[in-house]
Amino acid sequence: MKLAVYPGTFDPVTNGHLDLVQRGLMIFDELIIAVAPNPKKQPLFSLDERLALIRESVAGYSNVRVEAFGGLLVDYVKEKGGVAIIRGLRAISDFEYEMQMALMNRRLAMDVETVFMMPSEEFSYLTSTIVKEVVSFGGPISGLVPGIVEEALNKKIGRHA
Repeated sequence: MKLAVYPGTFDPVTNGHLDLVQRGLMIFDELIIAVAPNPKKQPLFSLDERLALIRESVAGYSNVRVEAFGGLLVDYVKEKGGVAIIRGLRAISDFEYEMQMALMNRRLAMDVETVFMMPSEEFSYLTSTIVKEVVSFGGPISGLVPGIVEEALNKKIGRHA
């Protein structure tokens, strides 16, 4: 059984994230979505809210777990018995940062690979930040996030869908 870890803040989870989950499951037997608290980003949703939204969004997958993690990612991956870290690349602008992180992770744990994946074209521009910005100005986000996330976003900002 090959296990991969897909880390991120997921504030909130988008259909682009879920697209990478599906792609990751074509390569790996099991996947852990590892949610980082990341207070530096000042998340809209609490860690518990993000975990719940992701769990509901991936409820149909028996081989996907959702967990919170802290500390070094490679230590977490090794603790879980993982062999790889999944990272999404949407644009060239993502590459430099992701490459630096992958090289540092390789230095810290040679036996953990980083696998870069491209989302479907329809999600290549999509970020959690863009989703939050669109919804904050009253724009439609249907099709960009799971329905449960759309409801939670609308409730969080006091807007009725």
